Parts: sequence; structure tokens; C-alpha cells
Amino acid sequence: MTSETRIEYGSRVWRQGRSRPFASYHSRSSSSTARSYAPANHARGERAVILTDFQRELCTTSRWDFTNLRALFVNCTLKPSPELSHTEGLMRIAMAIMESNGVEVDQIRAVDHELAPGVWPDMREHGAERDDWPELYERVRAADILVLASPIWLGEKSSVCTRVVERLYACSSILNENGQYAYYGKVGGCLITGNEDGIKHCSMNILYSLQHLGYTIPPQADAGWIGEAGPGPSYLDEDSGGPDNDFTNRNTTFMTWNLLHLALMLKDAGGVPAHGNQRSLWDAGCRFDFANPDYR
Repeated sequence: MTSETRIEYGSRVWRQGRSRPFASYHSRSSSSTARSYAPANHARGERAVILTDFQRELCTTSRWDFTNLRALFVNCTLKPSPELSHTEGLMRIAMAIMESNGVEVDQIRAVDHELAPGVWPDMREHGAERDDWPELYERVRAADILVLASPIWLGEKSSVCTRVVERLYACSSILNENGQYAYYGKVGGCLITGNEDGIKHCSMNILYSLQHLGYTIPPQADAGWIGEAGPGPSYLDEDSGGPDNDFTNRNTTFMTWNLLHLALMLKDAGGVPAHGNQRSLWDAGCRFDFANPDYR
């Protein structure tokens, strides 16, 4: 393809060879897989991620314009700020790729907020003294892409992640402007970190939950890193090998780009077509393609 090749998704057109903003993310490695990190100097002690040469090349040669997308990453670590979160270390790779493509990226560390237990949109109306979820839900609602990131504990996603899924479920009955469930037209993925085992098990649970709530799940929408069996270094620890793991980096990259592509396709199409899936019409008595019974 030449630099003038035009690719079309719905009503939008992109030109190949557009440059991308990279903010503070710069590769200092000549390898396509090696990754390095800047020294810890943030409030939480995290190290700024540096994309690999190949990841940067994918961003700079992309012919798609993702600048109208918004993404939200929810870190479900058990560690409150300002503790170092290894899960956030993996999140930052996907976040850097999205930011390098002009996506507006937001993140929440869920444990820093008071999420009352329950499955109502605002648990203060059901006896809770405090509930931060209504404010956080507005950030969820504004995002085209949602990524839940969780550590593994006892082979399962964290209790914080379970609470987040429960609160997402609490708002799943809210309808969008087409009369569909609120999360229609949005895409979801997940990132997992831990030791020993559980990436696929946790991903299976999270991704099923998201699609049940109405999110669209793209191909290969999960990625993760686990250390050796038994106590050992975590993802961001020195000599863990986590940030340089080719399998993890590949899956994280694929997940991120698949989320971007599908989110853009859905947004340009106006979401999921509104026929046969509108709760508002079903409640009004419409039965779409079901034949009327003879006795009516």
C-alpha cells in the first residue's frame, strides 16, 4: 500500500502513515521485544513504561484514527495508594499504546474508593452510609473501552474485582438512548498478574461477566503474567522477567489493538444495531420476530 491508500470503517476514512503523539513514552532498546523502565519517581513508586521498538512502530504506522475513543482501566489490586501495584505495571503497557494513538485514557484504583456491597446503582438509597460508585459509574459510562485488571489470589480474581463486577451489574439495567442495556456498543478486556496459575481461569470469569452485562468482547481480549510456582518476584520486581516476557507482551499488544479496532468499528456504526435487543420495546409488549399466537 502507498501512503495515499485509504481504508474505510463505516463513515470514517483514514490515511496510512499518520504520525502519532507519544507523550513521554520512548523506546531506548533496539530489540523488538526488550523493554526497560525509568526509575521509580511517582507517588506510588511505579516506573514509567517504555514501549518496545515494535510496539512503537505499530503505533506510528497505524492508518486508523482512534482519537475519538475513551478508555477506562480499573485496577483491582488489593493495595491502596501509594503502594506499588504490579498489576498496574502491566496495565501501563496497554495504556501507553492507547495514549500513543491519541485515545483519552482514564484509570481507577478501585480499592482507593468506598464501593458499598450490593447490586443497586446507589447503595446509599439502600442503607449504605457511603457509596462512591455513582460517581465512578459516570467514568464507566463515558468510556468506549473498559479493561479490568486483577491480581490472582488463591487462583481467583481479587475480591476487589468481584466487587467492581457486582457494581457494574448494578447498573446493567440502565438503558441507552436506543433502549438497549447501558453497556451495548462498548468493548471489554482484562489483564491478570500473579504467581503459579490462574490467568485463563480469571480471564474466563471476567470476560464472561462483561459480555453478560452487555459489553462486546473482541478476539484475544485477555493477557497476563505469572511467576514461578511458590513465593518469588512479582511482575515489576527486579529479575522477574515480567516486563520482558515475549508471550505477555505479545498478548497485551494484541488485546490492546483488538480493543481499539472493535471499539472504533462499533462507535462509527452507532453501536450494536437496535433491533431485537431493545429492553424498552420488550417491556412495552413488542416481541420482535416472534409470530403472534393464533388466539390473539
